[in-house]
Amino acid sequence: MSGLPQGGALVPGLATAIGSLPHRDAHAAASLALRRHPALPAAPELPRRSPFEGMIARSVRALPEVRFQPDGAFFVEPDAGEGPVQPVVDDVAHAGLLAFLEAAARAPEPPRRVKLQTAGPLTLGVSLQRAGMPAARAFRRAGELSRAWVGALEQLVGSRLPQARAVVFVDEPALVLWRRGHGPLDHESAVDLLSGALAAAAGTSGVHACGDADLRLALEAGPSVLGVEVSQRLVEDAAVIARHLDAGGWVAWGAVPTSRPVGDSCEPLWRELVTVWCELTRRGCDPVSLRTQALVTPACGLAGHDEARADHLLGLARQMAHRVHDHAVAARLSVGA
Repeated sequence: MSGLPQGGALVPGLATAIGSLPHRDAHAAASLALRRHPALPAAPELPRRSPFEGMIARSVRALPEVRFQPDGAFFVEPDAGEGPVQPVVDDVAHAGLLAFLEAAARAPEPPRRVKLQTAGPLTLGVSLQRAGMPAARAFRRAGELSRAWVGALEQLVGSRLPQARAVVFVDEPALVLWRRGHGPLDHESAVDLLSGALAAAAGTSGVHACGDADLRLALEAGPSVLGVEVSQRLVEDAAVIARHLDAGGWVAWGAVPTSRPVGDSCEPLWRELVTVWCELTRRGCDPVSLRTQALVTPACGLAGHDEARADHLLGLARQMAHRVHDHAVAARLSVGA
């Protein structure tokens, strides 16, 4: 990646993944993640391997008041106390992560940065409330959970891959509720809760906001990186995206669709991304920042696809990232940087 600075946790034109893969073999999933995105590989989550490796289940296992069914469904024990949150990384719920860290440490050139992901506090709060926990307690415990997991994941990377920088995303699919006016927590309280989870990261933190999410809420929480699906809906949020970029924030563009057919060429996807960039520029976003503070990902996780398709979509993300990098170099040269 010549032509751009290399010293930070992020550089323009990196490709990475959102998290989930369809594999049941943890070592095969780890190998794919490292092969497809060597500069910023994402530790895989493998919900098909075990229901306990799903995004919510793997997080709430740290709560002593939660009880699980064999199929991974959980409920809140009414009479259980609120013991301390105790994140445990084991083969039951984190086989993908452990295999990834092992493979990365043994690689001929171990990665200098890795991406990890955990459930965000808003999504955990909604899930705990639906499992029978009173709302106030659900969101308080969700905040404790998310902060504990962010710290635990960073510490794990530090012990297993001391040469690598951790980029930790919190996944917040529940942000669509706030966009639609159905959030069970008021806006300011939701911002504070999400901000607290992001602040638990010593390094680079991000929010993945899929679908029609409340991006204003996500960005008020102060992530270093905002992960969004590329669509014309983003134009409605041009003002908040512009402020995020102006403050030095990054965008992980979910430029490879995961919910509709995609062909073998990245050319149509590239045109879609550039069209969105042009619309955002017309609405006030800096065209240089759009390109030089940009990563590329699939739109969402890939657990719903087969392994061959997941491999293909990750490859398209890497092709798109190469184009973003080239545009970033050209943008820097055009302004004399």
